[in-house]
Formats: sequence, structure tokens, C-alpha cells
Amino acid sequence: MNTPQLLIIPGSVRTNSLNQKLAAFAGERAQAAGYNTRLFDLRALALPLYDGDLEANFGVPQSTFQLQRALLESDGLIVASPEYNGFPSPLVLNAFNWLSRIDSSEGQPSGLSVTINKPTALLSASPGPGGALRAMNILRQYLQMNFAMLVVPQQFALGNAHQAFDEQNTLKEDRATQAVDAVVQALATLVQAMRTVAR
Repeated sequence: MNTPQLLIIPGSVRTNSLNQKLAAFAGERAQAAGYNTRLFDLRALALPLYDGDLEANFGVPQSTFQLQRALLESDGLIVASPEYNGFPSPLVLNAFNWLSRIDSSEGQPSGLSVTINKPTALLSASPGPGGALRAMNILRQYLQMNFAMLVVPQQFALGNAHQAFDEQNTLKEDRATQAVDAVVQALATLVQAMRTVAR
């Protein structure tokens, strides 16, 4: 069986983004555990804010299909999102809103069909003590209820994240590293179980 492919999506890609650092670190830990990873830049899709009139006049932006293909080719997904006034980042929500608008066509699955039963894990980081936990719990509900994704119970919210990384963007505290590893392992276990069922 091929090595599982994990797709990793930071919910922020601004300069010195804490969630981008956390996502990249999780990818490194997953690679060390023997998994292939792909870090996906949502901002590079340059998606407009979802608007029904835009969709009606121009259709779903072609870059949305890049996200669909990345999900289709992955065995599991890790999302690391910041908290914007208690909610996940608009970058994540807008991309998935557009994804949901892809209809099935000849030889082309719908956007929602590539998320069904997709093993998923959540991370978050914030300078505050809560580590963006409120947003992470909302994102869990959003992905489970609207996209039928299988989000593992294990999750990690990194508080005081502006002080958590060293100059190599590695987590300073062993406890934080162990928490990331636990999330990655939970996702990997679910991925392996789903691959076994699909045989």
C-alpha cells in the first residue's frame, strides 16, 4: 500500500503567521513519522469573496478546482486556523464555501463528494492563552456538518503562540510537540483504518 498523503492547510499565510508555522511543524512531524505531506496555500488561489451573483455570471473560479484536486489526492487533512473574533479565518471559510459550489460533471466529482468521510485533524494557534480554541470548535462543526468530514477528537490549541517557536520555527516545549504528535497520530490511525476498509 502506498504511503499515505496528508494535505496540510494553514488558515493564515501572512508574514510570520503563527498558524502557518504550526501547520508546517505538524507537516515535519508527520514526515518524520513516515507520511508524505503537502502544504497548501489557500491565498494563492486568489478566490473572491463568495457571491451568488459572481457564481451565476462567471461560474466557480477555476482555482477552486486546485483545492478539490488536492483533497481528492490526499488521504487525510490537517487544518491550522487562527481565530478572528471567535471564528475560523475567512481564508478557510471562503475557500470551502467555493468548494461546496462545484457540481459534478462528466468525469468530474462534486466539491462535496471529495470531502465525505475525509479524515481530518485540527490545530490552532493564537497569541492569547486560549490558542484560538473557540474558532477550532466552530471549524469542527462546520467541516463535520456541512462537508461530512471525519474530524478526529484529538486537537491542539497553542496558546501564547508568539512565544512558542524558536528561530527554526520549532516548538520550544516538549509538551507542545507531544500534543502535535498526538493529533498527527490520531489522524494517521484513522487514515490507515479508512484505507483498510476501502480495500
